[in-house]
Amino acid sequence: MRDKMSLIGGTLLLLVVIASMSLFTVDQRQYAIVFQLGEVKEVISEPGLNAKLPFIQNVRYFDKRILTMDTPEPERFITSEKKNVLVDHFVKWRIVDPRLYYESVAGDEARARTRLTQTVNAGLREEFGRRTVHDVVSGERDNIMEQMRERADRDARTIGAQIVDVRLKRVDLPNEVSESVYRRMEAERKRVANELRSLGAAEAERIRADADRQREVIIAEAYRSAQEAKGEGDAKATAIYAEAFGKDREFYSFYRSLEAYRASFAGKDDVLVVDPSSDFFRFMKDAGGAPRN
Repeated sequence: MRDKMSLIGGTLLLLVVIASMSLFTVDQRQYAIVFQLGEVKEVISEPGLNAKLPFIQNVRYFDKRILTMDTPEPERFITSEKKNVLVDHFVKWRIVDPRLYYESVAGDEARARTRLTQTVNAGLREEFGRRTVHDVVSGERDNIMEQMRERADRDARTIGAQIVDVRLKRVDLPNEVSESVYRRMEAERKRVANELRSLGAAEAERIRADADRQREVIIAEAYRSAQEAKGEGDAKATAIYAEAFGKDREFYSFYRSLEAYRASFAGKDDVLVVDPSSDFFRFMKDAGGAPRN
């Protein structure tokens, strides 16, 4: 009885072991390749529980997620101006054809990374070699990244991978190049500033000259208008005086004499040497203004 129980236990244990060796699960983040005697038998891309032949078949898993290749140190590239730039970039990639990926790089991620890194670096070197420092720093970065992604993706497809994105994190200039670029930028900014100052000064002179001209025109027109108004007023006053004084000549003479007296004795310190018997004082001697015999 004891031997029979041991046999049953051993059989169950063997069945459990065989079942564990026959069944495997595939995670939703993985691909699975089933090998039979070293050859690819099946590629499984859907998650779930699967079966395989024990001892004859084995399974290898490959990551289905998007992977990142990040450069540990900035790479040095040369622009069309023969200037060195330091480029820090990263690449997003993933496996899309597990069978081709295994056949191309034996499923070795390190080999795949090396292949993709060489492709991306060669493409960046070519793209940077056709552009100036200004273009790669700010002018055409988006264009460079898109062209690089397309070029690297074509090569990645040959090993069963896909380049999702290529990004330039930073583009710097070496210290010796930075100084010369900064000096050039400073000189250019000074030139532009001086040019703007010159244009501003010329515009200010033009505005001042125009304002002075308008001022002179306004003053001249105002003076002309004032003189015309004054002339018209004097003419009207003269006409009124003539009309008024023409009615009484003696009153006119008396009024003119009073005006002469007021003008002659306006100041306290004025000295006037005149013969008292002259006609100048006739209205002081006689209110009627009778002339002296």
